[in-house]
Amino acid sequence: MPELPEVEAARRAIEENCLGKEIKKVIIADDSKVIEGVSASDFEASLLGKTIVAAHRKGKNLWLQLDSPPFPTFQFGMAGAIYIKGVAVTEYKRSVVKDDDEWPSKYSKFFVELDDGLELSFTDKRRFARVRLLKDPTSVPPISELGPDALFEPMTVDEFTESISKKKTAIKALLLDQSFISGIGNWIADEVLYQARIHPLQISSSLSKESCATLHKCIKEVIEKAVEVGADSSQFPSSWIFHSREKKPGKAFVDGKKIDFINAGGRTSAYVPELQKLSGTQAAKAGGKPRKQASKRKGGEDKDNDEDDKSDEPTSEEEETTKGAKSKKGGNTRGRSKKPPLKRKSEESDDENDGSEDGSNEDDEDEDEDAKKKARNGRNNKSKQAKTSNTTKRAVNNQNSKKPKKKAK
Repeated sequence: MPELPEVEAARRAIEENCLGKEIKKVIIADDSKVIEGVSASDFEASLLGKTIVAAHRKGKNLWLQLDSPPFPTFQFGMAGAIYIKGVAVTEYKRSVVKDDDEWPSKYSKFFVELDDGLELSFTDKRRFARVRLLKDPTSVPPISELGPDALFEPMTVDEFTESISKKKTAIKALLLDQSFISGIGNWIADEVLYQARIHPLQISSSLSKESCATLHKCIKEVIEKAVEVGADSSQFPSSWIFHSREKKPGKAFVDGKKIDFINAGGRTSAYVPELQKLSGTQAAKAGGKPRKQASKRKGGEDKDNDEDDKSDEPTSEEEETTKGAKSKKGGNTRGRSKKPPLKRKSEESDDENDGSEDGSNEDDEDEDEDAKKKARNGRNNKSKQAKTSNTTKRAVNNQNSKKPKKKAK
């Protein structure tokens, strides 16, 4: 989906082909989900006769500066795309307009014809994009809430390192946070972390200065290369994980090394376990989990589950809260009740003592046997009482039957 390189390619295409031209015709889709805050007719009236002065971008947002406000602003979402008729603009997986399709596309949300006959359209098949008409796009959300643009406003190495050292969330989640750095999406985050050999779930503040410097360098190199080739993925280096990140698990490899997939930052994330390993205390925790779980299941280590267990590491406060909620709903047997069943308790005792017997089973059996005896005795006593009561009643009845009846006078 469109990230900084794709949106920058669209901006440059507009800059090269549309500046200084007057808008002669406008068609705005009647789609209130995508066209936000203004009616289609008012939007059209505000653009007619205006001249395009410049094309701007911050993060994944683009806006056209006209000779007077308001300005059309585009948030690309998952499938937003700019097309200029007769001009090659980089296509990506979810773009929908082809040379032999109808024009303007049925998915067009914004269409203008310029005074020289050139036609420009913004399309969005999935309707996650947003098109707005704003007097000052940079002063209001979402653009006003964005962090520095990864291409136009890069942080220095020292600024980047200092900022990361204060963050307690996973590094993948941090890179996706547009208020931290704007323009980095899922594929760029996966790529730069792979190039920097950093695990997606590594807590940001735990990264060394060397790792931060490497990551800073990789962000710059990946974005600049993607922008250089106009976001044409066929020209991305063959060594990039990009080319295999959408393959099925078990069939995804890069440079002969297996790619695994986990959830990080709320997104499916591709990484190479052999090269991107958790470090510090996270490594110790990740290393301890599989052995503990495997010993209870199989009595030994289960190396195949190492990476699955790493995926359970919380990547943000939101995921931490979600995991807590799940455990309350019944995800953790020990968390549900303070007194586990006798059978479970004995099994855990065996595990903790490496299979040695500690007598807990015998105690439980004795208690069970005592309870059974008491129950049997109770039933026997009730039975005896019932028999005695029945005997007494029969005796009374017999005595009553033997009494002579009074003769009538």
